[in-house]
Amino acid sequence: MEAIAISLPFLVGLIAVALIFDFLNGLHDAANSIATIVSTRVLKPQYAVAWAAFFNFIAFLFFGLHVAETLGIGIISASVVDPHVIFGALIGAILWNLITWFLGIPSSSSHALVGGLLGAGCAKAGWSAIVWPGVIKTSAAIVLSPLVGFVLAIFLMFTLSWLFVRSTPYSVDNLFRRLQFFSASLYSLGHGGNDAQKTMGIIAVLLYSQGMIGDKFYVPFWVVLVCQAMMGLGTLAGGWRIVKTMGAKITRLTPVQGFCAEAGGSITLFMATYLGIPVSTTHTITGSIVGVGAVRRTSAVRWNIASNIVVAWIVTIPASALMAAITYYAAWFLG
Repeated sequence: MEAIAISLPFLVGLIAVALIFDFLNGLHDAANSIATIVSTRVLKPQYAVAWAAFFNFIAFLFFGLHVAETLGIGIISASVVDPHVIFGALIGAILWNLITWFLGIPSSSSHALVGGLLGAGCAKAGWSAIVWPGVIKTSAAIVLSPLVGFVLAIFLMFTLSWLFVRSTPYSVDNLFRRLQFFSASLYSLGHGGNDAQKTMGIIAVLLYSQGMIGDKFYVPFWVVLVCQAMMGLGTLAGGWRIVKTMGAKITRLTPVQGFCAEAGGSITLFMATYLGIPVSTTHTITGSIVGVGAVRRTSAVRWNIASNIVVAWIVTIPASALMAAITYYAAWFLG
């Protein structure tokens, strides 16, 4: 595999940029893990982010690295990867994350990174850079992950409503306030397991392109630890603008609804991570929240807010791809 050899300081700088993206991913997606538990007033925001950050960090103990492999060699061909491509992909994803964070829009950090890879890879090598099976699998997940979360959340709501039909609202409320600790933990675990692996894949393929991890692609353990830690720190920093959108603007949640949304989202994330699909935790939890809100009544969901979020989902990959391509050309031109 031909590669552009780079100096050690430049390599370290690129890894630092990747870790900045990882941190911003945790910051941007903190709302996915804590919005429901904060909106139902089970935990105060500062305690909720610490809770989520802990489970984000330990996620590597429970999952394989299939998602990292998909991001590393399953979106664009490893033979296309060079420092300019990685730099363009990361900057495109970071810029889009910052724009949507500032606007309070829960877009997908995952798909921003996928878009960044596609934009920078195609800027270098054209359409031949794309690994179509991985892209098709990831694109399908854009539709399927919120849909699966939506269906599971509705199923759980109906099931629990039937099981607790003779219980008082007060007793149900108290029970699910406690159970939300469990469901929020699972969701944070799924978030850390799926999302941190994306940065692992980027760093690993960069090292692979430089011949620093041998002839076979894999993710070094130090990369796993550093990426999980940065994800946890980003979550700890919080993402309050998006928490407000996810926790209150889409629909008002009760503890049992919060539990069902988190549980439905967790199951979806666990399945996707096992299959090596880099899904959006944002899409997943949004679909689950809309599902539990719709069970109460369709008017309980603020569909205009939900539709704006869907528009952001559609725009994310092409927008980040465009930014990445421009960054790639600028980096290539400047040397």
